[in-house]
Amino acid sequence: QVQLVESGGGLVQAGGSLRLSCAASGHTFSVYVMAWFRQAPGKEREFVAAIRSGGASTYYADSVKGRGTISRDDAKNTVSLQMNSLKPEDTAVYYCAAGRSVVGISREREYDYWGQGTQVTVSS
Repeated sequence: QVQLVESGGGLVQAGGSLRLSCAASGHTFSVYVMAWFRQAPGKEREFVAAIRSGGASTYYADSVKGRGTISRDDAKNTVSLQMNSLKPEDTAVYYCAAGRSVVGISREREYDYWGQGTQVTVSS
């Protein structure tokens, strides 16, 4: 069982930056693929970024490529998402997810555990 707790959301002006963090419980964090998804009001949840075990492989949605950086610290059981040049369309609840055997990196159903989410609001 893995429990995930997100933090770092808030209100920021367009063009600003935020760093989201996700703290995970459990002794096997390092084997999990970790990802960030987001859900804007009235829209379906969508993939944002993911990082595989070991951190060598990272993946990004086109909408955040070049503006987002996902990283993990297996010693601290944390995964982070640095978002720069934020846009109003980045406004959403951001969720952290963990999956043990993930093939389709952007598919929600591949992930076993989810956090409660943290709100990010970008004002224009």
